[in-house]
Amino acid sequence: MQQFDQVGAEFVLNSCYSRMGPTPEKQGQPFPEYLPETPAECELVALPDPAINDLGHADLREVIEQRRSVRRYDEDAALSLEELSLLLWLTQGVKKVSEKTGMSLRTSPSAGARHPFETLLAVRRVQDLEPGVYHFIAHRRALLPLVLGTELLDQIGASTGNQAQVLSAAVNFIWTALPYRTSFRYGARAYRYLFLDAGHVCQNLHLAAESIGCGVCAIGAFEDEAVNAALGLDGRQQFVIYMASVGKKTV
Repeated sequence: MQQFDQVGAEFVLNSCYSRMGPTPEKQGQPFPEYLPETPAECELVALPDPAINDLGHADLREVIEQRRSVRRYDEDAALSLEELSLLLWLTQGVKKVSEKTGMSLRTSPSAGARHPFETLLAVRRVQDLEPGVYHFIAHRRALLPLVLGTELLDQIGASTGNQAQVLSAAVNFIWTALPYRTSFRYGARAYRYLFLDAGHVCQNLHLAAESIGCGVCAIGAFEDEAVNAALGLDGRQQFVIYMASVGKKTV
């Protein structure tokens, strides 16, 4: 926690007085990797195409008015792979990729289209998926299994103080931030934009889940150092910025 707070304090202090300055982009430095590379030997889990999923349609106003944070889930009900694919598409789905820069246009807004997040999934109950942690490879519409089994899921839960909704969720969305993707263009102000972008993504998840009868609870209370260590993140170049539990609503 201390390391993360120090990094945050540095960014906030600088951004309060920054007038952008000579950012790496202005200096002509190479673009960051905006899309994750996957080793050729990795076996990805292909996700169903959300464009042909028939999960129904909901009125936007009704969805917004009905949306609330849901902390209790049906622990006997699993999400289908089609439902998970739709939620991933509506939160971080890639619509277009620039061949020149590797930047992408997605289903959620992001400052300068930098999209500094990667989505990890802590899966407990999703049909056709073993429990474990997966990385959503958005531009390939696929999942990369990272660690299978429940041990890491328990560590992630512990990092949140074992919040009941995290432990009972069918899947927990974990968004990790790579700040250089945004600071490459915006310098120290990037830190502000990271948290704005995180809100955009999580709100999309809330509304998307509500539209298919699932519940979501955003998770901001977690021990940064514990969850970063569990996921093998250094806490500076990449760190967990936000989480959300997802599950079927109880009747």
